[in-house]
Amino acid sequence: MDLKRIRENIDLLDSRLHHLLNERMEWVLMAKKFKSRIEDRKREEEVFEKIRRHTTGLISAPSMKRIFREIIRESKSLQKEDCRLIAFQGEHGAYSEVAAGGWDRELVPVPCRTFQGAIDGVQSGLYDFCIVPVENTLSGVVDPVNELLIETDLQVVGAVALAIHHCLLVLPGTDKGDIHTVYSHPQALRQCRRFLEMNHLDPVPYYDTAGAAKMLTEKRSKGSAAIASRLCAMLYDLEIEEENIEDHERNRTRFLVLSKEAGREVGDKCSIIFSTEDKEGALFKVLGMFAREHINLTRIDSIPCDSGNYAFFLDFIGPAGEERVTRAIEDVKRIVRTFRLMGCYKEKRIL
Repeated sequence: MDLKRIRENIDLLDSRLHHLLNERMEWVLMAKKFKSRIEDRKREEEVFEKIRRHTTGLISAPSMKRIFREIIRESKSLQKEDCRLIAFQGEHGAYSEVAAGGWDRELVPVPCRTFQGAIDGVQSGLYDFCIVPVENTLSGVVDPVNELLIETDLQVVGAVALAIHHCLLVLPGTDKGDIHTVYSHPQALRQCRRFLEMNHLDPVPYYDTAGAAKMLTEKRSKGSAAIASRLCAMLYDLEIEEENIEDHERNRTRFLVLSKEAGREVGDKCSIIFSTEDKEGALFKVLGMFAREHINLTRIDSIPCDSGNYAFFLDFIGPAGEERVTRAIEDVKRIVRTFRLMGCYKEKRIL
C-alpha cells in the first residue's frame, strides 16, 4: 500500500458518495409525489436523532449533523422545483437513460431493477413517465417488454430510435494489452462478437451494460473491461479504450415513452395492439384496410398471448384525427377480437 493506492481508494469512495447522494435525491423527488407539503419538521428531527444514535468513528455527531442539515436543505430546495421523473430499467448510464435524455433532457431519469417496476411506478404515480425498449434491428422484438404492453393501459406519448454505439471501457491507466476479460449484457457481447474475437478477449455475461461499468469501477480489476455507453465512461470515471466496436452499423433500438395521460402534442405516428379470431386471412384483412387508405405501416410484430392466441403490434404513419386514419381504425375495430390504440406521438431519431 502506497500513497497512490490510498488516493485511488479515496477517489473511489468519493465517487460512491456522489452516486449515493444523487440516489438519495431521486428518492426525495419520489417522496414529494406523496407529500402534501415540503416542510416536515418531525421527519427532520427523526433523521437527526438517528444520526445522533448511530454516529461512531472519526466524525463527531455535531459535524455529521451539519453535513445532513445541508443535505436536507438541498433536498427541500430540489422538491420545490417542478421536476418530472422518467423511469428506466437498469443502472445509470444504460442506453435507456441515453434515449430518455434524447427525448427530453429536462426530465430526471430514475433507474429501476425491472421493466415491470418502471411501468408499475408510472401507474401508481411514482414516476411521470417510463421509457422501455420494444425492438432492436439486430435482435428483434424485446419480448418481456411487449408482453407487459399487452396488459398495461398506459399511453404511448413518444418514441426514440437510438443508434447503439458500444464502447470498450477500462479503468484509468489500463494498458490495452493487459485486458483479458470483458463484461457486459449478453446482447451487447453478441453485438460486439467480431471485435472480441479479433482482440482475443473473453466475454463474460453481466445483467446490464451500465451495471458492468459500475462493477468495473468498484472491483478495480486491472485485467478487465466493460462494454457500455459513452455516458457510462463519464458516470463511473472510466476511460474509453475504443468506440463504435459494434459489428454492425445498423444497430438501433427503438424505445417507447409511456404515461398515464395521453400526450398533448399532436403526433404523426400511432401504435395499436389487437388480436384476431383464429380464422384464415384475418390478419390479411386488417392489413388490407390500412392499405386501402394508403396508410404506411412501419412496424408489424406479434407475440403469443392468452389461450394460444397472438397479440399483434402495429405502428403506422398518420395522426389519429385524420379522416383516413379514423376510417381505418373504425373498420379494423369491427373485425378484430380485441383492439387498443396505445397512442399517437412523435418519434425522435438519435444517431
